[in-house]
Amino acid sequence: MQTEGGSAACGYLRATVAYDGTDFLGFQWQPAGRTVQGVLEAALGQVTQTAIRVVGSGRTDRGVHAQGQVIAFHAVWRHPLADLHRALNAVLPADVVLKDLRPAPADWHPRFSALWRHYRYTVLNQPVRSPLDRRYAHLVAGPLDVAAMQTAAARLVGEHDFAGYGQPPRGGGGQPTQGDSTVRRLFDARWLLDGPWFTFDVVGNAFLRGMVRRLVGTLLYVGAGVWPVERVAEILVSRDRALAAPPAPASGLCLMHVEYDTRPEDLTGAT
Repeated sequence: MQTEGGSAACGYLRATVAYDGTDFLGFQWQPAGRTVQGVLEAALGQVTQTAIRVVGSGRTDRGVHAQGQVIAFHAVWRHPLADLHRALNAVLPADVVLKDLRPAPADWHPRFSALWRHYRYTVLNQPVRSPLDRRYAHLVAGPLDVAAMQTAAARLVGEHDFAGYGQPPRGGGGQPTQGDSTVRRLFDARWLLDGPWFTFDVVGNAFLRGMVRRLVGTLLYVGAGVWPVERVAEILVSRDRALAAPPAPASGLCLMHVEYDTRPEDLTGAT
């Protein structure tokens, strides 16, 4: 609850988190190894002197980055929320930051309340590697046909069974598809070209484990001329992950945004 003077005696809070995923085993807490959830919970414990569990909007895999991960937690804090925000950022490591912190409605959930998610995958298409970009982009040395990749990507838009490109998250697939369902809806999927930089922006109601990276790996095979455009739809029909290309490296993937208020059909452009 928010009290007078901008302080919270006890509250359900939400925050947007950005992180460089390179040195993490992923978002979700694990009994051994460094995770984003573990680092966040440690910071909350240090600042509030209580054990606090963090819930995220999604479980990014090892090495995957985020600009717009969303978390929620319950905390007892008898000072202005701005002080809690500053205190948490002061003790968090350099590769994690809380971009904002605010109260959340009691019936809101960072995963189940989400309307859509936006991921971006970055490819550097040039013959020579770039040491300064290696943590955030996947280097492809050979030529790529962006027109073919875009034609193939357009065939992924809509509601499909994406079992051929991923698997449900551990513990269920989240809303609007529950349990073991592998049906997801993509609102937009497009490649943008800026010199040697190829970025793949994909917006969907939810994503299976490894789905975006397998989509990118398959689209890159199309762009390199290894597979025809039709292969993308064939994998959808087959529901067989063995027919898809290997996942593209985690370094190029970033969770950009999770939306809770505006529905995709209300946007002029999903990305």
